[in-house]
Amino acid sequence: MTRQKKIRLGMIGGGEGAFIGAVHRHAAGLDGHYELVCGAFSRDSDNNARTGDSLDLPADRVYDSWETMLEQEAALPEEERMQVVSIVTPNHLHVPVSVAAAKAGFHVFCEKPAATSFEETKVLADAITNAPVLYGLAHTYQGYPMVWQARHMVKSGMLGTLRKVYVEYPQGWLSQEEESHNKQASWRTDPALSGASGCMGDIGTHAFSLAEFILGDKITQLCGELNTHVEGRRLDDDGAALIKTEHGVSGVLIASQVCAGEENPLKIKVYGDKGGLEWRQMEPNSVIYRPVDAPYQVFRAGQPGVCDDALSQLRVPAGHPEGYLEAMANLYSAFASAVRSGQTGTADKVPGLHSGIRGMAFIKAMLDSSGSEQKWHSIADNND
Repeated sequence: MTRQKKIRLGMIGGGEGAFIGAVHRHAAGLDGHYELVCGAFSRDSDNNARTGDSLDLPADRVYDSWETMLEQEAALPEEERMQVVSIVTPNHLHVPVSVAAAKAGFHVFCEKPAATSFEETKVLADAITNAPVLYGLAHTYQGYPMVWQARHMVKSGMLGTLRKVYVEYPQGWLSQEEESHNKQASWRTDPALSGASGCMGDIGTHAFSLAEFILGDKITQLCGELNTHVEGRRLDDDGAALIKTEHGVSGVLIASQVCAGEENPLKIKVYGDKGGLEWRQMEPNSVIYRPVDAPYQVFRAGQPGVCDDALSQLRVPAGHPEGYLEAMANLYSAFASAVRSGQTGTADKVPGLHSGIRGMAFIKAMLDSSGSEQKWHSIADNND
């Protein structure tokens, strides 16, 4: 068997003290598909140098800016330069870096949200569709095997005709004023760095994307409200919406970062005329199934009855927990397969450009609805 060469990975952002950069590096390394070869980790030169040194990178592949990194990597021989760039910066750089990387011929794997505004996604779409590259978006929760099981149960008709969906994502870490002393809170509550929405842009997009993925249906309308509970905060820290889908499902979407004491309990419930299901991120190896004519059942990762898509993304036998890093690693591994097979556009089993545009269309509709007396607002995902 011919041994596959590792894919050469570069990273922009994710310097010392940045939570998500380390997550991406761990996830990318989990299945052995990638080798980190370069980075521009921080605007702080000392932080940048320390990060590169801690990752055992040569000094000449630790760049002082993302612009320099893309330019100099593109100038290297094809067999040496990076192939994929992982973007783990604050939101305001997602589109500029993605566009520049795509134009330079590098595949892009970007943190969500895809942009800071819906209008900005047109620039992104133009660049990605006109370059022979892949674009992946880190909606991590779609990497959980049992999320694929939930999607399969909906698609196969186990729930019957769908009627109702509830998706909620409560956190508590911004219940108090954190932005003056917490770097992660600081940029996430700064409109110049985060965009026009705080909580909804940060975690509401996860709830929205998860609901559409499991339902296999578009959310087309919403009646939304955004709130800011902490005095002096410049962006929303809480919100909710009534939602309707293209095929007649109604429901509720809730996202909040001021639910004191909550950790990360993303949860979704879906109901049809034959039964319902529930998946919870903090207990990710289970899907609860509630048929109308039988006792409820619990589908467990790795056990009989689990679909092939879920089984293919598991690494260990039933009863051995797999979590957040493994879910992210599933996205990176699927992206690696697409790189090696020569795919462009969107990689199989990885959220891509369409997911990014849908997320920003959702945010636009939430902002429009919250600032209006009109009850229902459409989620339009074209840029015309």
